[in-house]
Amino acid sequence: MYAFSVNGNQITYNGEDKKLLRFLREDLNLTGTKDGCSEGICGTCTVLVDGKKMKACTIPLSRLEGRSVTTIEGLSEREAEVFAYCFAEAGAVQCGYCTPGMILSAKSLLDTNLSPTREEVTKAIRGNICRCTGYKKIEEAILMCADFFRENRPVPKTEEEPRLDKRYRRVDAEPKALGKGMYADDIRIPGMLHAKAVRSAFPRAKVLSIDDSKVKTHPDFVRIITSEDVPHNIIGHMKQDWPVFIPVGEITRYTGDAICLVVGKSPETLEELAKLVEVSYEVLPPVLDIYKALEPESPKVHEDGNLLSLEHIHRGDVEKAFRESPHVITRTYKTPYTEHAFMEPECAVGLPEGEEGVLVHTSDQSIYDDQHEICTMLQLPPNKVHCHSMLVGGGFGGKEDMSVQHHAALAAWLLKAPVKVRLTRQESLQVHPKRHPMDIEITTSCDEKGHLTGVKAIILANTGAYASLGGPVLQRACTHASGPYNFQNFEVIGKAIYTNMVPAGAFRGFGVTQSCFAVESNLNLLADELGMDYYEIRRINALRPGDIMPNGQVASDDTGVIECLEAVKDAYYSSPRAGIALAFKNSGLGVGFPDTGRCILSIEQGKVHIRTSAACMGQGVATVCTQMLGQTCSLKAHEIVVEDPDTSRTPDSGTSTASRQSLFTGEAVRRAALKLKEDLKTSSLKDLEGKEYYGEYTSITDPITSKKKNPVSHVAYSYSAQVVILDEEGKLEKVVAACDVGQIVNHQALTGQIEGGVTMGLGYGLTEDFPIEEGYPKVRYGTLGLLRSTDVPPLEVKLVEGPGKHPIAYGVKGVGELTTIPTAPACQNAYYRYDGIFRTSLPLEDTPYQKKKH
Repeated sequence: MYAFSVNGNQITYNGEDKKLLRFLREDLNLTGTKDGCSEGICGTCTVLVDGKKMKACTIPLSRLEGRSVTTIEGLSEREAEVFAYCFAEAGAVQCGYCTPGMILSAKSLLDTNLSPTREEVTKAIRGNICRCTGYKKIEEAILMCADFFRENRPVPKTEEEPRLDKRYRRVDAEPKALGKGMYADDIRIPGMLHAKAVRSAFPRAKVLSIDDSKVKTHPDFVRIITSEDVPHNIIGHMKQDWPVFIPVGEITRYTGDAICLVVGKSPETLEELAKLVEVSYEVLPPVLDIYKALEPESPKVHEDGNLLSLEHIHRGDVEKAFRESPHVITRTYKTPYTEHAFMEPECAVGLPEGEEGVLVHTSDQSIYDDQHEICTMLQLPPNKVHCHSMLVGGGFGGKEDMSVQHHAALAAWLLKAPVKVRLTRQESLQVHPKRHPMDIEITTSCDEKGHLTGVKAIILANTGAYASLGGPVLQRACTHASGPYNFQNFEVIGKAIYTNMVPAGAFRGFGVTQSCFAVESNLNLLADELGMDYYEIRRINALRPGDIMPNGQVASDDTGVIECLEAVKDAYYSSPRAGIALAFKNSGLGVGFPDTGRCILSIEQGKVHIRTSAACMGQGVATVCTQMLGQTCSLKAHEIVVEDPDTSRTPDSGTSTASRQSLFTGEAVRRAALKLKEDLKTSSLKDLEGKEYYGEYTSITDPITSKKKNPVSHVAYSYSAQVVILDEEGKLEKVVAACDVGQIVNHQALTGQIEGGVTMGLGYGLTEDFPIEEGYPKVRYGTLGLLRSTDVPPLEVKLVEGPGKHPIAYGVKGVGELTTIPTAPACQNAYYRYDGIFRTSLPLEDTPYQKKKH
């Protein structure tokens, strides 16, 4: 028996010893304490034990005898009010999954020190990882809390007006901060079953048999599900090439392949059940190298070969430009696999609904993509597959593919019972697609004055075992291999290649992080040959409104590259150890793909309900929609409700990808709001009860093969210039990021997105890696190289407005991906200036960060 208190309530527990985290969540239903890794690394499960912060996933109940535990639910009314207000006001909440743990770490500091320094705050949250914010906003929130507590300051009660270009507290900040927001793993249903996939023991092997005789003897066993139970066993996001389960007699393609699904009564015994399933294999030699994969004698990962896609973009005459240019530089660059490391591991809950239907509560980037793939798998019409989004604890592209959604739906549909499928952190690392490793050979030429004359690149992308988003990612790496520069001779050949490695897919930056590293690094070598500084070569080549981009598109009036450069000029020239890089990123799918944002505004009980399927994975699209509506119709915050994405209520607004939602769904909201605005001229909301207003926006773009003189590849581009400054020891001293993202919607959200993107870019450039040996991932969450609060230097954000605005969504452009892209090449340039070593691979070798890591 174990006796202790939780949030002031005495607890007596007679069961077996278990970790405190499991007890809090499963026995007490205190789901505000989150499970991010179960390894004591991420800090999402931080609680206070006798006033000291501890990781609940590492503490057994046997260590708590007579002790006092405080969770996020145990905050006093005053504490909850202050923390919720300050974290919202500072913009410290994005996906929100780490926030309750952050607040408990903050409380542990403020309980003993109400006048902390910034450094003390930074150290206090070192044990808590955040992938969204870059920590700066969290530190500001904690310092603000200290002021409120120290001065006994009352929390303001005034209502904010949702308008554009102002500070505005996120609509979901308070429930996320206080642990009241519901993520998929927080769902509790009486009689809910739990399921886990048995995965391949080898990267490439023929499955000979599946023996379930032992697992059937376990008291918690319910059912084993194999490919024979699946109506249609092949699914896939863009291309149907990914089996739901590998059938007996077929060949696995990576170690994350699901062989079968074991369903049990308790989450505590799932691992036991999975180990009791005996799978026999004929082990086959895997295809692990992209160059060998292209050899004719290489084993085929898929029946149609190992080449997923081929891109060839050609404008002007590159070879002629090279022959006539006095300066031509060729180098090869390598970038690695990297992991999204979103704070919330994948989870979904399936339930039977209606006659032969299924309801799936998901936590990913598009409920309509979920619905489409589940319909394909179950061979059901869309009206039989109902998908609803819970809160999403981060995504960054890593939650675009099916990971658990289809398994939860299948199990619930077969068993006619609620079923939860949740990946452990280690399974998540093993299963979901990563950032593409790429080998990029790039040649860049210029004239005697430094004006670029041509670029040619050969890009080879390891797309791993399945297509995922490999084709579009390669395409975007190719289309952006010009950089945001003005020249007319451009050729890129790109290949996405299948191997028996972890699949690669969408990841913040979507291929442009890789090609930007090569483009910007080569530019530095040209500057060296010319005796020109790195700022100046960028300034004379930067796109200006009216210039013809290398893809043929005319740079629009909102092109703000020069303005970004001007904003970081002083920072660059402030230190001989400053590195600089430019980047641009599209908003929307573009290149001829259909792309639509949709919204319904419905008047219900005197409030305007915003109904759109746009997934918020931390970027704050619900708040953007609220401010768009408030701006257009002059509504108050209490008059607006944003509904969860739900296929029965919200129209399809596309995937949260390609930095598109603020522009596309924002414009759809604006268009619907204009109709409402007309009616509000003569009627009140009460008078309009029951009315609905529909808004839709579709971009018209041209394919990359277009023969038009000036095709429109993308409806909008955003731009960034970044400067990374090192100290005398070669460590990060400061980063200055200037961004042209068009119309500012929300200051806290925008600057927080930029800070978080820069921090992720620093990790990509300096510390993060995802080693795979012979097809087996050799990594844990704690070895990914994720930056902590004490690793991040001061970040200065400069918001830039270009010389004009595009006409869509009040001129809003996306920022989600942009700010991660130029950071790594800016680091490369900084270290090149620091020690004269020209580094061509990521993470950058022989820096204080790699030395420290190894």
